[in-house]
Amino acid sequence: MVQSSRFPFELLGVDASTHARRGRLHLTHGVVQTPAFMPVGTQGTVKGLTIDQVESTGAEILLGNTYHLALRPTSELVAELDGLHRFIGWDKPILTDSGGFQIFSLGDLNQVTEDGATFKSHLNGSKIHLRPEDSIRIQQELGSDVAMVLDHVIALPAEKSAVLDAMHRSIRWAERCKRYASREDQALFAIVQGGLDIELRQQCAEGLVSIGFDGYAVGGLSVGEPPEEMLRVLDGICPVLPTDQPRYLMGVGTPIDLVEGVARGIDMFDCVMPTRNGRNALAFTADGPLRMRNSCHTRDARPIEEDCPCLACRHSRAYIRHLFMCDEMLGPTLLSIHNLTFYQRLMAAARSAIEENRYGVFLDEQRVRLAPKKSQD
Repeated sequence: MVQSSRFPFELLGVDASTHARRGRLHLTHGVVQTPAFMPVGTQGTVKGLTIDQVESTGAEILLGNTYHLALRPTSELVAELDGLHRFIGWDKPILTDSGGFQIFSLGDLNQVTEDGATFKSHLNGSKIHLRPEDSIRIQQELGSDVAMVLDHVIALPAEKSAVLDAMHRSIRWAERCKRYASREDQALFAIVQGGLDIELRQQCAEGLVSIGFDGYAVGGLSVGEPPEEMLRVLDGICPVLPTDQPRYLMGVGTPIDLVEGVARGIDMFDCVMPTRNGRNALAFTADGPLRMRNSCHTRDARPIEEDCPCLACRHSRAYIRHLFMCDEMLGPTLLSIHNLTFYQRLMAAARSAIEENRYGVFLDEQRVRLAPKKSQD
């Protein structure tokens, strides 16, 4: 097994009744406390929020996207302007996704070969060819703290032959990324593929670990499979990943997905759900979501959550509803801030529960509190 100590991951403790882990990941632009949630800033911005507002939620690391930033404003321009951190005004760690998810999400606009993926730009239809080496070059020009290898993501369910082909291609592409990567200040994470087949997932993990990376992600989930299938895959794959390196579950998910993932040994998460739902008038709370356009909030003087320190919770539910009913842009901004704050508070509570060796109890509590509730008026 080839290990790297350039970016140490301190494993501070493991809960006795689950596989939940408490750690610290040391990166070039700072330390990330884990379990951690990364707000998604696909195009160099967490949509609708200033960097100060994002920081106020408690975030310690952001996610950007190689494909989108390569199109606009281009990685060359970002490099010319001293890198993504300076460009967006964020002095903490940044992880950049490789563009692999766009191979999946823009499936009707691309073609995958062994060399790479050929895209039609979703902006103007121009042809873009993205090889593993191109993905790393772009991420090195962006200057993120963590670069992700380019992987081949496919929709699930799929024929085993297609899953096997994408899994082996992901290993070969990861090796090409490793050979090309040259920045000493940038960690490189590999991505485990293999669909819903535990044996293929484990085979992929073993192949990637033999190459050696700074961290390992679980990709290709939350793409249409039932939640219980995702958890089954995590139960099978986490035990075979290195214990002294971070584990990242990509693109997941709901609050209960996060706490279930932590229980299985996941350290890092990202998802657009808190901001996308915030823009659509849904507020996450410790007792389930609130739909803020609903009439039950019309005269409600309470904040979204009594103990929440965010900017949105300085106002009443009635005022938040009013903003959405009037199509005022402040409504989506405030709910995005609240939802990101909720996710960060949830991860902080998870870290405390692991430190106190009571994560099993915490998990049971969250399963009850976050279970679907009766619809509001």
